[in-house]
Amino acid sequence: MNIQKANFGGGCFWCTEAVFTAVNGVNRVTSGYMGGRNEHPTYEQVCGGQTGHVEIIQIEYDGDVTDFRDLLLIFFKTHDPTTLNRQGADVGTQYRSVVFYESKEQKTQTEEMIAQLNAEKVFDNPIVTEVSPIETFYPAESYHQDYFINHRSQGYCMAVIEPKLQKFAKNFKDKIKPELL
Repeated sequence: MNIQKANFGGGCFWCTEAVFTAVNGVNRVTSGYMGGRNEHPTYEQVCGGQTGHVEIIQIEYDGDVTDFRDLLLIFFKTHDPTTLNRQGADVGTQYRSVVFYESKEQKTQTEEMIAQLNAEKVFDNPIVTEVSPIETFYPAESYHQDYFINHRSQGYCMAVIEPKLQKFAKNFKDKIKPELL
């Protein structure tokens, strides 16, 4: 196995975690916080928007099964990378669109993907996704991990996450784990 990491912030981490958990080659997705000032921030501090952290997911994946470009494309196509500090009803810097790159190669691939998507006018507006070097990752509290799997019948999951997963399944059927098909 060729284990690698990717770090994406695309709004609420419950949503992004649910999508990437279903991707073939992804071994683990951990919800957490990155990019802020405080050490060991709490959910309440991050949601308050005062720490500078963003809700992110840290993905551990097998680079022999999927690659960073595939994960990037899924990331860009499953959230709105054109709105600054906002995803749907979630507003604030803690919900900004961001890629925290692990290497120069990830940085280059992210910048190239953004340029390509902008040139192809895939979105109505330019991509505003932040591209930043990795910082300290703080895993979120345990009740945030596997949130969709553990709370599928909760209103937010049914109204927001389920439609996002359906869109993902429609557009990326070839990337879904075989056991989920």
